[in-house]
This record gives sequence, C-alpha cells and structure tokens, in this order.
Amino acid sequence: MNNFARRAGTAALAVGLFATVSGCSAQSGDDAGSASTDESLIVITPTPIGSNNFLQLAVDGADEAGEKYNASVDVYESEDPTSIQQNLDAAIREAPSVIIGVSFSVLDQFTQAAIDYPDQQFLLIDTSAEEPTPNLTAAVFKEYEATYLTGVEAGLLTEANTVGVVASLDTPFLHRWIDPFFAGAASVNPGVATGVQYVGGDNPFGDQARAKAQAQILVDGGSDYIQAASSGGNLGVFEAATESGAFTFGVDTNQCLDAPGTVVDNAIKRVDVALVNTVGEILDGNAGGFSSYGLAEGGVSLTGLEEGVADSECLIAGFPDVLEQVAAVRDQIVSGEITVADPLTAG
Repeated sequence: MNNFARRAGTAALAVGLFATVSGCSAQSGDDAGSASTDESLIVITPTPIGSNNFLQLAVDGADEAGEKYNASVDVYESEDPTSIQQNLDAAIREAPSVIIGVSFSVLDQFTQAAIDYPDQQFLLIDTSAEEPTPNLTAAVFKEYEATYLTGVEAGLLTEANTVGVVASLDTPFLHRWIDPFFAGAASVNPGVATGVQYVGGDNPFGDQARAKAQAQILVDGGSDYIQAASSGGNLGVFEAATESGAFTFGVDTNQCLDAPGTVVDNAIKRVDVALVNTVGEILDGNAGGFSSYGLAEGGVSLTGLEEGVADSECLIAGFPDVLEQVAAVRDQIVSGEITVADPLTAG
C-alpha cells in the first residue's frame, strides 16, 4: 500500500521543520491505517510542482515505485535553494530507504549529503555528480537524441527556412535542447537558418512573460518553428507562437495538450520509468554509479512516435510522411549509424 504525502518546504519551516516532517504523513487507500510498508522513499523537488510537467512526472514515478516496491512515499516541495537544503536535512533525519532529488538544481546539496551520510542511499534524477560516492546513484537521460528528432521535424516542416529555440539559460546542459535541434534540422535541410534566445532573469525556469518575449523575438526574426526549452516558461513560448501563427515543440511530457493547434510534437523524457527502475536497483542492493536512458533504452522519445499519437493533439499526427522519415532517423540513432553529439561532453 502506498503512503503518499506532499509537503511544501516553506510550510515545514513555518511550523517547525522537524515537527512537521515527522507529524503530517497521510496514507492512501481504504486500509491505510492497518497497512505496513517495507521501504520508504522521500522525493525532494527544487521548486513547487505546480504546472511543471517534469516534476509531476517524477512524482508520478515515485508513486508508481511506492506501489511496486511496497514503499511509503513522501514529497517535499522546495521553494528555493535554501529550502532545498532544509528539506534535505529533514529527509535525512527521517532516514528513508532512498532520498530522491530531481534535476541539477539539487546536485550540490545531494553530493555533499552523500559524503556526510555514507549509510543513507541517495538518488539523483536527471543529473549526476562528477565523483559520486557509492551511496549516490544517478539516472540521466540522452535528451539530445530526442531533440535531434524534433529538429528533423522542424527542418522538414519549416516554410520560412528559419527555426529557433527559447532556452532558460546559456549553459552546457541546456544546450542539449539547442545544438541537437539545429543539427537535426540541418541534416534534412542544409540551408536552414537558426536562432536562439535565453530567458534569463531571476526566474529563468518559470518566467512565462520573459519566455514569451524571447519567442516573439525569434518569430519577428523569421522563425516559424521554435523548440521550447524554458521549463515552466514554455507556456509563454506557446502563447507567442499562437498569437503569431508560428509553431512549437514541447519537452518532457505531451505539451500539445497545453496549446492545441500550436505544438507540433514533444521531446519526451520518461522520468517515471527511470525513477522506478533505478529505485528498484537500489533496493536490490545495486546502488552507485549512473544509468543513462536514451532512445535505445526507451528513456526518451517523441510523442509522435508513441502509441496514441492520433489522439495526442500534436500537429505532427497530420504529417505521416514526416513521421515515417523521423522513425527512420530514430532507428539509425538506435543502431549507431547516426551518433548525436552530447553538448554537455562534446566541448
């Protein structure tokens, strides 16, 4: 029976962190009061889950892992870097089977905690430490392989012969959504022009207004297809495209549902699959190191290449000839005939 409680870091601070963490658990299910669990998981998010599909998918994966491995599941939502550390300290006091951190925003805190608490198991999702301790496991993704495929779609579909990307920040990691997109577009359309704009500011991963403004700059510069890579700001990118008659690509989950008629496809990342699998490895005693999930491992894909695309609200469903070409490119990547460079390590 899964025990699922969601808590906000700021709320924990307001009433006394330790007392709140140890005292406001809730169990799901009719027999929650009599059910017992063998394991326990605590998930720490870097920001409130809200409309962040990536974080929600991680929480869904934790819930699934709880059901599969008979583990209780708690979620501590952080507000900022300070509350990340406070939530991590609270989780360590609880001493669960595994403490799970989501995204590179928690990397530094988890890396140090793993050093300080060698008997506690930690799991990082979507990031990894350069020199991990044996109790720090990581599940990472080859998102650049999926972004290469959205680039192929953009290169085949563009009429303006100009495509762009709106990204949160100009960092090597986020170039996984920029460089491969342009490379994929150029592979099928060598003359395509490209442009990139960065959200920046105080809230680069959630500022919809700034993301919209950056998308508008790209549209005004001639881009008719834009890869959105601004996390919670993607809705602003979609809004700009809708108002301007341009088209976009989403990330992580099916964002075609967020802006029907505007989003062509999504470079999806199966965070839930990676989390469930990696938690299982840790509970089986195979902790440490990292697993990498790409096209071959089923960790990344496109909504257009998944079952149910006809009902996905993705515009790519209306271009079966493009999907056929993209599927062929995917197969070439899986077989090794095409190698997509990882911007994080290529430099």
